[in-house]
Amino acid sequence: MSAYILVLTGFGVLVLLTAWLPMLLKELPLSLPIVCVGLGALIFALPGAGFAPHPQENLALTERLTELVVIIALMGAGLRLDRPLAWATSALTWRLLAIAMPLTIAALAVLGYALLGLSAAAAMLLAASLAPTDPVLASDVQVGPPRQGMEDEVRFTLTSEAGLNDGLAFPFVNLALALNLATDGAWFRDWVLVDVIWKLATGLAAGWVVGRLLGWLIFHLPNRAKLSRTGDGFVALGITCLAYGLTEMAHGYGFLAVFVAALGIRAAERNHSYHEKLHDFVEQLERLLMMMLLVIFGGAIVAGDLMRALRFEAVMFAIAAIFIIRPVSGWVSLLGCKQQPEERAAISFFGIRGLGSAYYLAYGLNHGKFENPDLLWSTMSLIVLISILLHGTTVTPVMSWLDRRSRRLQSDWPGAAGARPVSRTNCTVES
Repeated sequence: MSAYILVLTGFGVLVLLTAWLPMLLKELPLSLPIVCVGLGALIFALPGAGFAPHPQENLALTERLTELVVIIALMGAGLRLDRPLAWATSALTWRLLAIAMPLTIAALAVLGYALLGLSAAAAMLLAASLAPTDPVLASDVQVGPPRQGMEDEVRFTLTSEAGLNDGLAFPFVNLALALNLATDGAWFRDWVLVDVIWKLATGLAAGWVVGRLLGWLIFHLPNRAKLSRTGDGFVALGITCLAYGLTEMAHGYGFLAVFVAALGIRAAERNHSYHEKLHDFVEQLERLLMMMLLVIFGGAIVAGDLMRALRFEAVMFAIAAIFIIRPVSGWVSLLGCKQQPEERAAISFFGIRGLGSAYYLAYGLNHGKFENPDLLWSTMSLIVLISILLHGTTVTPVMSWLDRRSRRLQSDWPGAAGARPVSRTNCTVES
């Protein structure tokens, strides 16, 4: 039997699982990523199943495949947000980005240097790769589809954080490259001016212009030519690629531009039903690509020597990253907020690591020379695997408990119809 027929058959099975598994797993303490990794491990463990390639041997392909799924996930995350991502109403998000993320990167970099024996540049690359909350694997803790009302503070904060910090991690990846390639004292000035100021500003500006312009074309042309009447969800893929491509041509951060473009589309006509069509197409495509890559990831663990450089220090690093550094950094960043302690704990704990980390590591290793690349891959992969298993099994019961608790508090709150008013000023320091 030809390999083509086997691949075609396997792809058919994967498509069916993409459609059916989310419904079957909805009420179980088990996530789709766990099933995908387990399926990949099972398939590649079978005799004659073949050899899953190590990502270090296919850096360019790894970079591109993970890049594609991340930008599609970023478009989906932006389209989900019903509430505007405003400064005054999103204080939890800004605190995670401005405080928790730098703290996480600094702590991981120091730990990588001290515990793993990495150089400053390699430690920074590993830390920057592991810092962002993954927009792909974090879908279970994100808000629901557009206009569905599933937008409590925990889900909104984690969705907006995942959408923005993938772009904001790039300056630190480029810092690792700058440290690695530094030949004179001008490297830091160039990094600040180009990799921080120019590329961030370009990503924000390009994303907003593309989103608002396309939003106007879709929703505000004369009625006879209104493009939203087409009902085609694949338009979202075109918006994603256009925003990303134009921004990269201008040497900006395309990840940031895609998420901001999605916010611009929503802002153009916030409550239009066409947003649901755009989101549904992106979500289906994202899920399919995610499953394919996670099956390969599971195969690489058992048959591709992905963990070949794992050692005791890397295991300790992974445990510290998942159980200490991100939760503590998140909790510190939210000090002084009026959010309930349980909600702050959930936001701090569910900093899910995934395919975005694989992208950043592949990007860094593909654009610079770092020592011990196998150790970087093994450490990152272990952290992603722990995150998939830990967060995947806890997200359903934890979020369900928070939902029940929120409904109970609302029913006990005195006021009209017994409903507690929702405050958008959620991070005011209590006196």
